[in-house]
Amino acid sequence: MNLHPRKTIRLRTLVGATAVLLAAGTLTACASGEGSGDGATAKTLTIDFATYNPLSLVLKEKGWLEKSLADKNVTVSWIQSAGSNKANEALRSGAADIASTAGSAALLARANSSPIKTIDIYSQPEWAALVTTADSGISKVADLKGKSVAATKGTDPYFFLIQSLATAGLTASDISVQNLQHADGWTALANGSVDAWSGLDPIMANAETKGAKLFYRNVDFNSYGFLNATESFLNDQPETAQIVVNAYEKARAWAQANPAETAGILAKVAGLDDAVARTVIDERSNLDVDPKPGPAERAVLEKIGPVFVELGDVSDQQKVDTALDSLLEPKFVEAADPGSISS
Repeated sequence: MNLHPRKTIRLRTLVGATAVLLAAGTLTACASGEGSGDGATAKTLTIDFATYNPLSLVLKEKGWLEKSLADKNVTVSWIQSAGSNKANEALRSGAADIASTAGSAALLARANSSPIKTIDIYSQPEWAALVTTADSGISKVADLKGKSVAATKGTDPYFFLIQSLATAGLTASDISVQNLQHADGWTALANGSVDAWSGLDPIMANAETKGAKLFYRNVDFNSYGFLNATESFLNDQPETAQIVVNAYEKARAWAQANPAETAGILAKVAGLDDAVARTVIDERSNLDVDPKPGPAERAVLEKIGPVFVELGDVSDQQKVDTALDSLLEPKFVEAADPGSISS
């Protein structure tokens, strides 16, 4: 059949427009997850690992999260936290969905308007102490008056330092605080740039093998290990958050049953000797703790909270109280099912 040239042009235009519409529809379907096999939109979980959080290292090593989230169309992206302050920065900026901190750091972040909630307690460690060198002449907290001390502000070792000073009638104004990241604090102590360091394991345990001396320890001044998530993530991906908590509880059971292997994982990630890693896991990392955020953690934070106000880190006590009332979220641990996690 012969068509008039004008009709041919109109037909080609119609066919072209139809093709464009079909292509657009295909793109829209792909963007919304249609045609991806399970009808779900592809998502990403960005979660941290940290040498001060052994359970995070176990999870990363075992790949349990990746296996359990694969059929949910969720990709796992790992980032490393060098300290609670860095983990909080990642959560606040949106660079992480879930990250691990000390309890004190989580409360400080929440009190300063970071929209996070604690969904699991991963440990009750003795991970902070005051450290010096063998020849410093420092043997007790009172000896720190007028001295230079390295500490990472916004982290448990920093608040450990402040509480420790109070036992000797001292305050932060009686010393010179050098705000250095944990590893840099040990370096500064080792090269004589500071007189003491408020240390963090596993760096601190390794420092002991190089002559460092822990001159003040107090487990009561250490807050718990908190696993925190942004509120936006909890609202958008509650199922993924539940799977993370399920996986953490599987990792807890495995780590308790396999302390030597857990120490081996820590040694590999942190670059430690096996004996040092065993000290951290066996002597200073209490994993046998109720994972549900609740009264025990609140009691510790109620003691630490006023320190934020005294130091000027939070403007008033009401902000601390409001943050404490809204920080702890136990429902994910209450519903935890470690057995659902793929090995």
